[in-house]
Amino acid sequence: MTDSPDIGARRIRTPGLGEVPGDVDVEPEVRIHDARADVPDEELDRSLRPPTLSDFVNQEQVTEQLAIFMEAARGRDEPLDHVLLAGPPGLGKTSLAHIVAAEMGVPMVQTAGPALERKADIASFLTALEPGSVFFVDEIHRLGRAVEETLYPAMEDGELPVVLGQGAGARTVTLPLPPFTLVGATTRAGLLTTPLRDRFGVCHRLEHYTPEHLATIIERSAGILGVEVDAEGAQTIASRSRGTPRVANRLLKRVRDFAQVKGSGAIGADVATAALAMLEVDAGGLDRSDRALLDTIATKFGGGPVGLSTLAVAIGEEQDTIEDVLEPYLLQQGLLQRTPRGRVLTQRAYEHLGLPSPEGATSLF
Repeated sequence: MTDSPDIGARRIRTPGLGEVPGDVDVEPEVRIHDARADVPDEELDRSLRPPTLSDFVNQEQVTEQLAIFMEAARGRDEPLDHVLLAGPPGLGKTSLAHIVAAEMGVPMVQTAGPALERKADIASFLTALEPGSVFFVDEIHRLGRAVEETLYPAMEDGELPVVLGQGAGARTVTLPLPPFTLVGATTRAGLLTTPLRDRFGVCHRLEHYTPEHLATIIERSAGILGVEVDAEGAQTIASRSRGTPRVANRLLKRVRDFAQVKGSGAIGADVATAALAMLEVDAGGLDRSDRALLDTIATKFGGGPVGLSTLAVAIGEEQDTIEDVLEPYLLQQGLLQRTPRGRVLTQRAYEHLGLPSPEGATSLF
């Protein structure tokens, strides 16, 4: 009979970490965790987040009001009222939630609407909160109806009703919850139900950033990354960042790579322009997919109108991708127009593509 292997020779495998030799002493308190939480890019993204309200630029109305509300709550030794943050992706809703927790000096628990599928899921989070905690729910508009209704008494009365038993013997027990602040983030505020929206005491909508504010963000991020960037280089990247800090930081990291390999490492206007040309991001912030959509409507469908399903087949994209990813920025820039008959290019789109516009082309300006 083969002897059982000595426990000291056993090797521990953790996803993403490989094997850890068994002869390495591991204290009982040490937790071996999934290394996916320590991916460098994710850590890098978190390090680029503004740590305080004073570092959060462009959304002055939002930050000024939050500063007043937080100072008042601290003065009363109460948690901040529930906060709803709405706006397009990448504008800083998650960063603001982290800032609220940091400036209130309380822990933060983070989850997402799609992850809360059952009442038990939300109950496990709420009952484990420490007093005053910030409970951040991203994409809160995707909460299920039953889960959402569980939040109502928790937000208003600080109580969690729990049904014990089934049938005629079922009874409801109310569990008291510690005071907490729910911070909800949504990219589609219109999908929130009125009862949920009305239970937020503080509601803010974040708007797109100006190139000047994005340039400030890029200069700050470059300092954190240890990259030399001049004002013209930062402005070049900012002007093509679609008004979104997340896009600005992503482009900055790719331009940094280009400058490191093809240049001296410093980012100026020429290096930034060359790098963005390699990335196929044009002067208006449009990438290859954006231009393919506009070019298809212009050359294959005479500028429109063209239906969404036809357009999706023509460019090889899903309809949801066109509606949720490609179209919003094109509509904001006045390059595309939705009509009852379909999508139509505007005069500005022809000018951007460098194509002659047909007579009667729609103009929004």
